[in-house]
Amino acid sequence: MSPSTLTVSAISHPTFFIPTYHIAHITRRISSTANIHPPATLRLGKRWMEFQGANNWDGLLYPLNPTLRAEILRYGSFVQAAYTCCDLDPFSSSYATCRFPKHSLLRLSGLPSSGYRVTRNLHATSTSRLPRWAADAAPSFISRQSSCIGFVAVCNNDTELSRLGRRDVVISLRGTVTFLEWLDNLHASLTPFCSTKPERSEHKPMVERGFLNLFTSASPEYHSLRDQIRKVVRCLLNEFDSGPAISFTFTGHSLGAALAVLAADDVKAMVGRTGPMVTVVSFGGPRVGNASFGRRMEAQGSKVLRIVNTNDIITRVPGFVHNSEKESLASNWLLSKTGWVYADIGRELRLRGSRNANVVACHDLKHYLHLVNQLSDACPNFTSEEENPRKWRGPAFVPGDVY
Repeated sequence: MSPSTLTVSAISHPTFFIPTYHIAHITRRISSTANIHPPATLRLGKRWMEFQGANNWDGLLYPLNPTLRAEILRYGSFVQAAYTCCDLDPFSSSYATCRFPKHSLLRLSGLPSSGYRVTRNLHATSTSRLPRWAADAAPSFISRQSSCIGFVAVCNNDTELSRLGRRDVVISLRGTVTFLEWLDNLHASLTPFCSTKPERSEHKPMVERGFLNLFTSASPEYHSLRDQIRKVVRCLLNEFDSGPAISFTFTGHSLGAALAVLAADDVKAMVGRTGPMVTVVSFGGPRVGNASFGRRMEAQGSKVLRIVNTNDIITRVPGFVHNSEKESLASNWLLSKTGWVYADIGRELRLRGSRNANVVACHDLKHYLHLVNQLSDACPNFTSEEENPRKWRGPAFVPGDVY
C-alpha cells in the first residue's frame, strides 16, 4: 500500500482509506487464496467436542495439536471457497453474486472431496447509502447493496461423518468485497445487541454498529443474514432430528469472522445451552463487542477460536481493550464515554507473521493459512507464557475498508 493511500488522523479514531480503484486489486489478492488446501485430516471420533472447544482448547494450542491444526486448515478452506464462489469482478454483470450452482459450488471452488453439500447461499445487505449525486454518477458496482457473502454446507458423507464423530454444519463467510460493505465497517461505535432490561450501558451486551447492520438488515430481494441463518438452522435440525449428533461451526475471515461471531451467538441463543454445540473458527477477525457481549456468549456455551496474526492490525481494532478491574475509575469512565470499549472474545491462537509485510499482506487469508500450515507440535508459535495478552491494548489505527 503506497503512502498516498494511507490517512492517519491525530484523534483516537483514524481510518485507512483505499481509493475505489484499489478494490478490484485487493479482492483479487484475497480470492487468490484458493490454492491452499488442508493436509490429510485425522480421525476425531469421540474427541470431537474437545476439538470443537468443549474445554476451551486447553492443552491444544501451545504447541498446536496436529489434529486441531488440520481442522483449522480445513475450515479455512471453506472460507477460501466463500471467496472463490463470489464474483469479485466489479465490472461484471454478476458482480458480488455466487458464480456456481449449489450442487457443484464446493467442487468448483477447490473442494471436490470435502464430504459436504451446500444447502444454501447466504446474502448480506448494507445499510450505507451514497448521496444521490454520487449514486447517479458512480458505476453500478459502487452502490450494490446486497451481495453473496457465504454459504451453509452440511456433512453428508458416511466416511466423513465417521471421521468427525458427528454431523457438522459449516457456515462460511467471506470478508469485505463491496464498496458499501466497506462503508459499513466505518461505523465502529458500539450499539446494544439485543433488547435487555434497563441497565448501565457498559453492562449491556453491545457490538459494533456496522457489523450489526450487515447482520440484521434486509433488502427487497433477501431477508437479513440473521433470518437466513435462523431459517436454515431450523430446517437442518428438523431434517436431522435423529442419527448422529449435530454441530454448527461458523467460520470466516475479516468481516466474515465478525459476522460469524454474531451469527453463532444468535444461533446458540435459539438452540439453547443444552442444544447442539456451536463453535466459531475465525481468521483475522476484528473486535466485535464489549465484555458483556463476551460474557453472554460464554454463558450460553458458544465457543470461539480466533486465529490471530500478531502483525495484523485488523485483529486489534476497533476501539480499545482494557482491564476494568485494574484500570483507574477515571480511565474507565473516560473510555466508557467514547463508545469504543471493546473486548477480545474467545480463545486466541496467536501466530507470528512477517514484520516486514504490509497491512494487506498481513491480513491476507492465504498468509494466515501458510502460518498455520507451518506450525507443528515440534515448532510452537508461542510459549504458554506469551499466550496471554497485556492488560491494555489500544489500536494505532481503526480500519474501515480493510476488513
